[in-house]
Amino acid sequence: MYAPICGGPYLTLIKKHCVNALNILDRFHIVAKLNKALDEVRAIEAKEIIRDGFEPVLTKSKWCLLKNFDNLTDNQRVKLHEVLQYNLKTVRAYLYKEDFQLFWECDSPSWAGRFLDEWYKDVMHSLLEPLKKFVKTLRNHRDLLLNYFKAK
Repeated sequence: MYAPICGGPYLTLIKKHCVNALNILDRFHIVAKLNKALDEVRAIEAKEIIRDGFEPVLTKSKWCLLKNFDNLTDNQRVKLHEVLQYNLKTVRAYLYKEDFQLFWECDSPSWAGRFLDEWYKDVMHSLLEPLKKFVKTLRNHRDLLLNYFKAK
């Protein structure tokens, strides 16, 4: 049974009424939460850049950062290439998001767990607060996240 990342009541009900179900966190909602964290970093940094009088390089960059690369339009690919030239917090957050996509390719729960441990550690040292908050959420649901690989 797929479960979105959410509070305890939903998961408690599933555990109570579906005792034999293998609860799996929904990949779509995990990626959506990660994208939300990335977008928070982008929005904060875009305001800082404008406030400090620098060129607004993050203007119109939201979707080129959030969409899968294969789904980008030609203009979005150009914009992404432009944004990636800068040493920005947003670029680091984007690279963490892209790196996380490798999680879904792990062959087993143990390899996925190792991947998560390393990815968590890197993000927690990043000073990117929205991503750190996302990591804390994932840590709270680690077993349900790793169930994705048990169900494959």
